[in-house]
Amino acid sequence: MGENSNIYFNRRLGKRPAKKDKRTLKLKKILRDIPDIPEKYDFDIAHPEASIPLPMFANDIWGNCVIAGRSHQTLRFEFTEQNRVISITDDDVIKQYFKETGGADEGLVMIDSLNSWRQEGWSVNGGNYNIYAYGKVNPKNRYLVKATIYLLSGASTGFMLPISVERQMDSGQVWDVVKGFEGEAGSFGGHCVFICGYDEEGPTCITWGQKQKMTWKFLSTYCDEFFGIVDNRNKENSNIDIYKLNSYLIKVTC
Repeated sequence: MGENSNIYFNRRLGKRPAKKDKRTLKLKKILRDIPDIPEKYDFDIAHPEASIPLPMFANDIWGNCVIAGRSHQTLRFEFTEQNRVISITDDDVIKQYFKETGGADEGLVMIDSLNSWRQEGWSVNGGNYNIYAYGKVNPKNRYLVKATIYLLSGASTGFMLPISVERQMDSGQVWDVVKGFEGEAGSFGGHCVFICGYDEEGPTCITWGQKQKMTWKFLSTYCDEFFGIVDNRNKENSNIDIYKLNSYLIKVTC
């Protein structure tokens, strides 16, 4: 088992320590003037006709949270693009996970996995799905966090979770900051979640087969990786400066 593969009540983790790459795009550099952002937003509430499921994607067995998070995001990207909910199975997720790890259940580095998603894509139900680009966001910048979630149909995020999240989740509570050992960053481990919405209290993520709310303080305290992803359809978003984005991609791909 990898260092972030602890088992707690049938929940696995799997985000390896954040990797710094100075070439990583800062999302705010390619955003045009940001329009008014609503006070609350949730992709699934905005698209009730989709009835998008919330599978565990085998993250109770394997430390594949990075690919599980990708799967939840892909479901929403493709609903926007194809107007249907595509099928993603546990086997699809497990196959991609071990492809990227080389066969070991040791978790993944988020930025390496994002690069793989962009450059190679991944196979789902007979199709290959990739993304156009991704950019990092400062999780302490609440306005930009909200803009990312609203404009790009969610966000891929990494946390150094405190052990308190287990108790809070099991009792139906919001993830919030607590004092003492239970509140120490990383005392539970590294975990990747897909954030699909937000409101006045804080963001909402999808993890371990359900939606989980957190406070804004929790996000700013424990989130160490926050990425906005430009899907192939999102590159046509009027709020994205495609010329700046393409210029950046040429530089980092050469």
